[in-house]
Amino acid sequence: MPQLDLPRIIGHRGAAAAAPENTLAGFRRAHALGARWVEFDVRLTAEGRCIILHDDLLDRTTDGTGPASEMTLDQLALLDAGSWFDPSFAGEPIPTFEETIDLLAELGLGANVEIKPHRGAEAETAEAVCRILQASWPAQLPQPLVSSFAYSALETAYQAAPELQRGLLLGRVGNDWRALAEAIEATTINCDHAKLTEKTAKEIRAAGYPLLAYTVNHAGRAQELFGWGVSAVFSDAPDQVARAL
Repeated sequence: MPQLDLPRIIGHRGAAAAAPENTLAGFRRAHALGARWVEFDVRLTAEGRCIILHDDLLDRTTDGTGPASEMTLDQLALLDAGSWFDPSFAGEPIPTFEETIDLLAELGLGANVEIKPHRGAEAETAEAVCRILQASWPAQLPQPLVSSFAYSALETAYQAAPELQRGLLLGRVGNDWRALAEAIEATTINCDHAKLTEKTAKEIRAAGYPLLAYTVNHAGRAQELFGWGVSAVFSDAPDQVARAL
């Protein structure tokens, strides 16, 4: 099984407790707080460009409304993705995937790239993400990890870019986790820490898979998970968890 250069703590959507999620400011803040890797979400605009945004709708994290997939990149570039978090981030834009990769190279940050397709765009989004990673991922950075809750997107990624590392992303780990992982030659299993049991964690680790758990913002819980064999945790407050550990 391929080896990833994974840190123990990965900044979730940048450093979502300290800066607006999925923004360049958030990735800079994660780096400043000591994170070596960040996780973020990639979805498509109306014309098929890759942007960094978690929700289908713009409403929660920008001053726009409606589905991001129905707007062009030029329209999205006018939106403010920072003020909702704090006025000091006013004017922070929705970044493109390409801009994000450039910043990761500058900061030396590794990444878990989550494919976040809108309904019906699973294959298209996976293909676009893989094309950009193949063309633009900096050689000096650790190999990225590609994950998705949309299993068909991971199947597409496996076909389009088999050389990329894939993370099987689950909420609750079901009995079929190993078959799902083997079918896409997954490198890691990523799951919700709140639905993870010690028995399942140890089963996954015994099978040789690194196990990544989201979203862990309390050091005591992180410590418990590491005791179960969990390899890494995603955290909105990577500095606080690291400091307490």
